[in-house]
Amino acid sequence: MQGHYTTKSLEQTKELASKFAKDISQGDVIALIGDLGAGKTAFTQGLAKAIGVQEAVGSPTFKLISEYQGESYFLYHIDCYRLENVQQFINIGGDEYIASDNGVTVIEWADIIENILPDDTIKIHFKRIVGEHDQREIIIS
Repeated sequence: MQGHYTTKSLEQTKELASKFAKDISQGDVIALIGDLGAGKTAFTQGLAKAIGVQEAVGSPTFKLISEYQGESYFLYHIDCYRLENVQQFINIGGDEYIASDNGVTVIEWADIIENILPDDTIKIHFKRIVGEHDQREIIIS
């Protein structure tokens, strides 16, 4: 589902994630990159719902790692915002999640650890559209 998308609301961002969920599988690592409030957590919420996660998914900024059971596999939601470098990511066990094959790993602020991400990581860039309160530009590569 590579491409360039524009969403005009929180709900549209979640809907895009739901469509994207059809193209992912266990073992995938998804790197979310973008500024505060750009839509990374909303996208993760839409993805989680689409794979059957029943729990409410929030930003794991203070927890760093959240695990959710989906219908067929786990969703590992990691937030690197508070991390300063790759070593801190490894210290919290993050490297185990990017090597996991029993779930999908979604990493917010993944640019902080970009140099250790697998080559086949799916990268999603989020950008607010200036002057448009709820619009987001989302690029999946």
